[in-house]
Amino acid sequence: VKLYTQAAKQGLAEAQLAIGDYYAQGTGALAKNDEEAAQLYRQAADQGLASGQYALGDSYMRGNGVPLDETRAARLFRQAADQGFNLAQSILGECYMLGFGVAHDLADAARYFRLAADQGDAQAQCWLGYMCEH
Repeated sequence: VKLYTQAAKQGLAEAQLAIGDYYAQGTGALAKNDEEAAQLYRQAADQGLASGQYALGDSYMRGNGVPLDETRAARLFRQAADQGFNLAQSILGECYMLGFGVAHDLADAARYFRLAADQGDAQAQCWLGYMCEH
């Protein structure tokens, strides 16, 4: 944790994400602190790290450490999805399917599910199959 913390303070986005995860989960000898986690995720996201954008989007989606904000969550998921991050593509597909933070759009939902499914994302494959049946 000490080395990750040093690297995070020096601005390494991957370390900021890792320490943010420790705070979010209350592991690695760090007490659970959603606000600190969100702050670190924001630092990683601001540097363009797709997994940081996804993690911050998840924080906004759940209201963990930041106010619940569906629109901001979807925007962050889109930023990560546009970089090819399959988890973000899958969750963004769900956002479009449910109208969570974006307009309900089944074509966009299917498009993002397809992108994630093509990378082997099982959840996206399941949703895509469901959409094809209905």
